[in-house]
Amino acid sequence: MPGPQDAAEAVRQGPDRRRQDGLVTLVGVFSALPPARRRLVLGVVALVAAVAVAVAVTVVVRRAGPSPLRPVAQDLPGPVLLVPGYGGSTTAVEVLAERLSAAGRDATVVTLPGGGTGDLAEQARVVGAAVDAALARTAAGSVDLVGYSAGGVVARLWVADGGGGSLTRRVVTLGSPHHGTQLASLAGSLAPSQCPAACRQLAPGSPLLTRLNSADETPDGPAWVSIWSTVDDVVTPPESARLDGALDLTVQSICPRSLAELAATPVVTLSTSDCARLSS
Repeated sequence: MPGPQDAAEAVRQGPDRRRQDGLVTLVGVFSALPPARRRLVLGVVALVAAVAVAVAVTVVVRRAGPSPLRPVAQDLPGPVLLVPGYGGSTTAVEVLAERLSAAGRDATVVTLPGGGTGDLAEQARVVGAAVDAALARTAAGSVDLVGYSAGGVVARLWVADGGGGSLTRRVVTLGSPHHGTQLASLAGSLAPSQCPAACRQLAPGSPLLTRLNSADETPDGPAWVSIWSTVDDVVTPPESARLDGALDLTVQSICPRSLAELAATPVVTLSTSDCARLSS
């Protein structure tokens, strides 16, 4: 099975030069974010650049039995919808949307109800409505979803429960607590009045996450990618961001020199400029 190194090589040798150039510009644009997640988001930008072009090469058949959904065509990219994380702040995804637009993609940030702290299932329905609007506006056959932090869980909910499997080409989650975060459990225990619906649902073992992860974590239809950091201090433990069946990439597997003491996975070589910008 091709690995992340093959993905990077596919980016370098791909036929669409404009897309390649646009993706390269994504690296390092999130320097204004708070320090707690700056390293993660900086690394994510570089990884998304590789994954966005190369994931079609790395996707393999993961099931021996018949598939209830046909894989969505990977050669016809449609609009990109970016789903913010807990709290609904759009700072990170707006910058990424701008860079994707500069690369020639139609990119839209989804505005979540209740400031992004309400019921995740309701947030997923809002994502579904945004997808319908994007497809109607562009006449495309599918969308790409990018979910930042809790937004990745919301994207999964829409694919799993909202019929999104046949309309989604790729799902890329960025530092998402797919199996919950201990911070939510702590908040629910120490300050329950300050832990709204989404906070409670993001606690490990919550009914919502238990149901979402009880069957196939990456249902048929889209290609799935999970990108995360081994030193995430919001998604705890960081391994909660792993997604069974997805192309699983850590920031530290791309540029270990910027986090030398944390490099514990095989190194993937992109370019010296990529890692230099990530370490700035």
